Amino acid sequence: MNMPFILDTLRQILAVLPTTLALFALSVPIGCFFALVLVWMRMSSNRILSGFSRSYIFVFRGTPLLIQMFLIFYGLAQFQFFHLPPFWWILVNRFATAVLALALCTAAYSAEIFRGGLLAVPSKEIEAARAIGMSGFKLLRRIIAPIALRQALPAYSTEVVLMLKSTSLAGLIGIVEMTGVAQKLGRRSLEDVGVLALAGLIYLVVSFIIILLMGLLERKLSPHLGVMPPRAQTPRTIVG
Repeated sequence: MNMPFILDTLRQILAVLPTTLALFALSVPIGCFFALVLVWMRMSSNRILSGFSRSYIFVFRGTPLLIQMFLIFYGLAQFQFFHLPPFWWILVNRFATAVLALALCTAAYSAEIFRGGLLAVPSKEIEAARAIGMSGFKLLRRIIAPIALRQALPAYSTEVVLMLKSTSLAGLIGIVEMTGVAQKLGRRSLEDVGVLALAGLIYLVVSFIIILLMGLLERKLSPHLGVMPPRAQTPRTIVG
């Protein structure tokens, strides 16, 4: 590949970078919200809520994201119930459907990460807080949530990076994003490997920025440690 071709290819791939970032920026917080709800249900004494949460996590962690995205985009439209608003407003929009599929998938993984963080909160910390009269929301806000977040953040940061890479699957339902554009440019120029390598380089740079920001957050939440807390193993491999 010559330099003009490389620069033109980078220009065309970077032109759709905002779409990839938008998919990522919307699906992660929505998935985080769903995950918190799932954690609350999972740790509830209500067997119905707990059972639903367990089943949801099992299904979405046990099936590939690609299949989930196809079933949501093509499968739900076959049921008349989903032709009613607000469901149909989402299903007729490819971008909204992709965001929903990504959010539902990451919610299952994130819920287990957050639950692990909650279970890692030392019981002595909670007992000490209760001994001085702290309870309810104040106990959650000042003791449980900060400790649980510090414990969960290393693994969750890995999940966040994986979600960036998972946005590449949105191209399979018609979203014009970086991977899809790179594949088209590669086939057209017969330089598939080189073009995909350029796209991979862009993903790598964005991932590095995300990792850097998450690392700064970890340091801010753990100033007493002086160093980064050990990074937990990724809860899953690359999304399939």
